[in-house]
Amino acid sequence: TSVDGSPWFTMREVLDMLQQKGHEVVVVAPEVSLHIKPSKSFVMKMYPVPFTQEDMDNALKAFFHITFEEGSFLERYFKVFEGMKKFTDFGLSSCRHLLQNKELMSYLEESKF
Repeated sequence: TSVDGSPWFTMREVLDMLQQKGHEVVVVAPEVSLHIKPSKSFVMKMYPVPFTQEDMDNALKAFFHITFEEGSFLERYFKVFEGMKKFTDFGLSSCRHLLQNKELMSYLEESKF
């Protein structure tokens, strides 16, 4: 799965149940992630991305800070929009780097992922 965010918590429960029933579960995730962390319930296949955990954490802090800023609705709207765009850019970059990772893509093809 490549979900990172609140849907991950629901997916995590499903993965735990699959593992308990004897299935091998493989999770493909970028090295930098907000919520996806290694677990005994599944095998992690991680791939590098061109941003750091600090970059993502700082973007998240800035995004939450916007909600407490003063200013007109329009000013805050555009700041929220910019913050959401940063997270979209992280996601797009993650997907692009997954598809460009020849070693991991070969592994996924060979394992009929």
